[in-house]
Amino acid sequence: MTDQEETNLEYTLTNSQKDDWISYIASNQDDFPELIKLSISDKQPYSWRASWMLSSCMNNNDQRVKRYIQKIIDILPATQNSQQRALLKVLQRMEIEPKYEGQLFDTCSKIWENINNNPSLRFQAFKIMVAISKNYPDILNEIKLLTDKYYTDNLSDVVKKSIFKLMTYDYK
Repeated sequence: MTDQEETNLEYTLTNSQKDDWISYIASNQDDFPELIKLSISDKQPYSWRASWMLSSCMNNNDQRVKRYIQKIIDILPATQNSQQRALLKVLQRMEIEPKYEGQLFDTCSKIWENINNNPSLRFQAFKIMVAISKNYPDILNEIKLLTDKYYTDNLSDVVKKSIFKLMTYDYK
């Protein structure tokens, strides 16, 4: 088996700073499909960086990303924390079809319920759970149960405040 050469995008992801990543993709739009595919692959250290880059440079409800929503949701449980967090940010910027919301909510619940997960990752998962609950107000009570002290004790005061602010959103 031979080693493949790094692509220009991969090189940029490992040899420059985050600000340079955004400049790179802005100047190299032809690499956007590679960026998406790298984001949903398990090719570390590129994948988590590509996921972050994608979440930072995509448009809201980006049509280039739309066809990958199911794949992103499918791989979420198997990705590492940094990549999960960035992919959740990608999903937050997309309109999620109702047929995917149950699976996404379930995955986000599992991420949130694991109190050993990074607080930033848990918060991104929580935000998606709350967003989905706006379409299904009945699950709001389930989410409220997940704001018990057990789930919030190890979070910073800032994150706790943000969580409770999300929960007081007017659902009317």
